[in-house]
Amino acid sequence: MELFVGEGNPHCLKVLAALEVTGVQCGVQFINHEEKVVPFLSRPALPALLLPSRQHLFSPNTICRYLFELNGPESSNQCNQWLEWEATVLQPVLFRALHMAVLQGKGSEVAKVLQGPLNVLDQSLGKGSTAYLTGEALSVADVVLWGALHPVLSDSSLALSAHQSVKAWFDRVAAVRGCQSAAQKVLQGKGLEAMRSYMQKQPAPQSSQGRDAQPCNSSPAESEEGDRVVSEEEMEAAVLTWGKDLNACSQATEKQHPIMPQEGKRNVLITSALPYVNNVPHLGNIIGCVLSADVFSRYGRLRGWNALFVCGTDEYGTATENKAREEGLTPKQICDKYHAVHSSIYKWFQIDFDFFGRTTTEKQTEIAQDIFWRLQKNGFLVEDTVEQLRCESCQRFLADRFVEGTCPHCSYPEARGDQCDKCGRLINAVELREPQCKVCRQTPVIRSSKHLFLDLPKLESQLEQWLEKSTSSGDWTANAKQITRSWLRDGLKPRCITRDLLWGTPVPHPDFKEKVFYVWFDAPIGYLSITANYTNQWEKWWKNPHQVELYNFMAKDNVPFHSVVFPCSLLGAQDNYTLVNHLVATEYLNYEDTKFSKSRGIGVFGDMAKDTGIPSDVWRFYLLYVRPEGQDSAFSWADMALKNNSELLNNLGNFINRAGMFVTKFFEGCVPVMELQQEDKKLLAVVGWELQQYIQLMDKVKIRDALKHILNISRHGNQYIQVNEPWKKIKGGESERRRAGTVTGVSVNIACLLSVMLLPYMPAVSQTIRDQLNAPQSCVNAMLQGPGTFACALRAGHRIGAVSPLFQKLEADQIEALKKRFGGQQPEDEPSNKKVQIGASTQPAAVPAPAAVAQVQAAVGSDPEKAKQLAKAVAEQGEKVRALKSQKAEKAVIAGEVAKLLDLKKQLALAEGKNPEPATQKGKKK
Repeated sequence: MELFVGEGNPHCLKVLAALEVTGVQCGVQFINHEEKVVPFLSRPALPALLLPSRQHLFSPNTICRYLFELNGPESSNQCNQWLEWEATVLQPVLFRALHMAVLQGKGSEVAKVLQGPLNVLDQSLGKGSTAYLTGEALSVADVVLWGALHPVLSDSSLALSAHQSVKAWFDRVAAVRGCQSAAQKVLQGKGLEAMRSYMQKQPAPQSSQGRDAQPCNSSPAESEEGDRVVSEEEMEAAVLTWGKDLNACSQATEKQHPIMPQEGKRNVLITSALPYVNNVPHLGNIIGCVLSADVFSRYGRLRGWNALFVCGTDEYGTATENKAREEGLTPKQICDKYHAVHSSIYKWFQIDFDFFGRTTTEKQTEIAQDIFWRLQKNGFLVEDTVEQLRCESCQRFLADRFVEGTCPHCSYPEARGDQCDKCGRLINAVELREPQCKVCRQTPVIRSSKHLFLDLPKLESQLEQWLEKSTSSGDWTANAKQITRSWLRDGLKPRCITRDLLWGTPVPHPDFKEKVFYVWFDAPIGYLSITANYTNQWEKWWKNPHQVELYNFMAKDNVPFHSVVFPCSLLGAQDNYTLVNHLVATEYLNYEDTKFSKSRGIGVFGDMAKDTGIPSDVWRFYLLYVRPEGQDSAFSWADMALKNNSELLNNLGNFINRAGMFVTKFFEGCVPVMELQQEDKKLLAVVGWELQQYIQLMDKVKIRDALKHILNISRHGNQYIQVNEPWKKIKGGESERRRAGTVTGVSVNIACLLSVMLLPYMPAVSQTIRDQLNAPQSCVNAMLQGPGTFACALRAGHRIGAVSPLFQKLEADQIEALKKRFGGQQPEDEPSNKKVQIGASTQPAAVPAPAAVAQVQAAVGSDPEKAKQLAKAVAEQGEKVRALKSQKAEKAVIAGEVAKLLDLKKQLALAEGKNPEPATQKGKKK
């Protein structure tokens, strides 16, 4: 390995310190800041680490983390949170402070600029009882933050000694071997002066006040920012932008289908994880996949990208077969029914797919079988006889998701037959301790069956080379990288791609003609087949890696199949497939203080949201406001009401409505003449900066954080109106009336900008604002181009439309009723760690219990004697069901007896003090 660094570069200091502290064997070259080391970047980038694979890392924090993890444990979540805080919160503020101290001679102002982030750090260190940020041992977070802060904290002239906890921690890290020598090598003992050459080559920085380092369920928007220091240069630049002609900047065009890659454009292919067809998606499913992808897709079009957004229902597999049996339909009829349900839900949520398809198509069979034969031809498939679990009661091999037991790795009692939701480890179903069939709750037996496997070990080196490049150059979320690393850490193993099922894509091999493809080999190919059903030129998207960027959106439980299994399938096919460049995974969204559960009536599911009377845009806003980007978050009715009433009604809606009403009431519906004063220019600069931050965050798919800047702008606008009081000035003399006109005109133009920034989040509200303002299409086409263009879209004399309130208050009694409606019924004494029984919640309610059952029901209680009676009744009814099945009795007769059996099991569970209903797991089900 070779590390390339430059003198005076503060980012190189922390990387060199990480190298010295870890003792990793690596060459070091000091080079000029202008030298280009990373070949595929258009600009010089230091530091850069050349890996043995000849790939490059060039993100300072990524390099530091790589060095620490090379011979040590994987970074903890807390450590990664600090790294994220350093990169997104501390660095912008710190860079501005360095710019002021080194180039502007304003060292006396540095303490004020850095006060927010240093307060956060000081409070965190002061509250903890450990020596370092994440514990008693030095971590990569300590080295990164120490290296970042060293230039300012080691300079006594900057008077930053007020934070005692920070100072003690800083001195403690400085004493670690290697830290001071790294600082000496980079700064040459010259302190801040050593950075002058480097700083002169950097663009003028922007500032940001720090926010809390720890992710929480409150939005970053709640962390109010202090007043920015706005320079004269920034104000003049903002005035120049204000005067631009938006028609000249406009690039966006109307969508024309089919959308195809274009030369000279940024071609972006966006997918969201295919929802499993027989699950009605709950709010967590919606935010984790389709809604996040929709926001980014809409944003990409505003940026002028050539974007295609595809999704569809994943329809094959045992779950569909089982659902069909429950409802007395064929698998195809079930798929048709629930595909329509999904389509209806997403339409109500305004998910703007370019194409929403499905996997049960001829194209799916054609493409999946082609990839299969290519893998076979290239030697990446192997045969093996495997032991499988077979339920003798149900007379079938059990698919992974129909087996449940205790995880052999972490002892989680509800692990599935393919993966443990708690530790994330892969599992072979036969490895489960105390396995149970999820259909009948009997213990399955082990039987042998011949299957085909994808030879992942043979593809591992190709995969690792591709991953190094994709994760370093693309925007992969931290959890996506961590989950992928955990899969690779212990080495890959062959992965079975066939199953003993009926409903699936048939395996074309003559020796396996009675099998189908395993859903996680088959399902991701659905992205390709859905695109092929959209356009017969689908290969221009999916076999065009040099021209197309691929974004995958999903919840974290789907990561390994998109980062390891599916890429290995495409790499092994050797057909120039487009692989994922940016893998965007959310954590989980919970409901209040529990999980979503359809069977227990807990939580809001997609088909219920529209019956609440709350507009879909408000649902979108709140889900995006609490989007679980850094850690799990929770939907809360009280919080939703608070955010609606404070952020939408009192902040955003209040500002936009006031701006429009002033035009209507004071200026006869026409935008007045604007004569900009210093205060107005400063506001233009501040709003322009917020717009730039919004764009930078959205480009990195930081959807929740970007929303903060929309709400910040409306806060600035409200404050601007409040200070200037145009409703009073309009009654004064000529100069005061002109001032009222300027404030009104600037405000209504800020409202126009907000309508564009809101479009990805709240498309209907965005359109309503633009209709009320009679805003030109050029504002939509131009304002988010490049670094952002806050220009005067509504010039003096522009006539606006009728103005009306955008949002309604959510009343306390309304929210309380909704909370009760969706709260479900849960036993008060249900142990949180008790393994729940999968009961009869999915069985037809019309099947009556026999008299004997009714008598037992009346006697159910905590008496162990009653539980014995029920256990005997369950055994007898189970024998009856098995006998009917062996005699091939009519389905209706069997279904009725099965319903009785499940009802008895439900009563038995209650008698034993257990919860008879299933708890729906988080994330997408396969």
